[in-house]
Amino acid sequence: MSASHFDQVAAHYDESLPAHVVEHYLRKRVRYIAARRPPPARGLDVGCGTGVLAQRLTRLGYKMSGIDPSEGMLEILRSRGPEVEAVAGSGTELPFADASFDFVVSVAVMHHIAAPDAVAATLAEMVRVLRPCGRIIIWDHNPRNPYWPRLMARVPQDSGEERLIPQRELIEGVDRAGGTVLECTQLGLVPDFVPPRALRLAAAAERATERTPLLRRLCAHNVVLATKSAAGEARRPPQAPDVR
Repeated sequence: MSASHFDQVAAHYDESLPAHVVEHYLRKRVRYIAARRPPPARGLDVGCGTGVLAQRLTRLGYKMSGIDPSEGMLEILRSRGPEVEAVAGSGTELPFADASFDFVVSVAVMHHIAAPDAVAATLAEMVRVLRPCGRIIIWDHNPRNPYWPRLMARVPQDSGEERLIPQRELIEGVDRAGGTVLECTQLGLVPDFVPPRALRLAAAAERATERTPLLRRLCAHNVVLATKSAAGEARRPPQAPDVR
């Protein structure tokens, strides 16, 4: 999807979902990251958007950079989160040196990148800029969850050009780039229509579903945790295609 589309929706992006649901998932992702790569650490948010996650992580003591192709999104980040380094660029060609970050995260990004070669190139770049023994966290829409098509038809950031990425494609892309997958799971089940008064009950149902192996496969997000060994450092990823 073109950066110009996100430029157009940037002013309304953070209001596309109810604030209490956004906060629920933001806290959930921050807890997940902090448990697997505690601060202090240098992190990169690939496809950072308006930088809400990167800002929250800086409050915990992380030094964060965020990259996004949309200048409209980055303008919002720079205006309210100057502590985050905001960089314009593509995930398929990250403008950072090898082994620059202790962890690299992407949240709800891969399905926007969509094209298989571009997804593979972005995963390879995430591995390249990761320090040995660092952490990669990929948190993206789960194609098995039946609610996504309905939600994606209503939010302004989704135009119909998206592709829901199977977890296997994420795992294989990381592996080909020299990463090692440590953990694969599905998380999240609180939908956007849950009213604030029912959030606690919905979150309890979410936790129960996440603990149930067969039901967990239907959770909202695929989550892949990976690392890069010193041996993986020598495996150079393929040249990223120019898809900007």
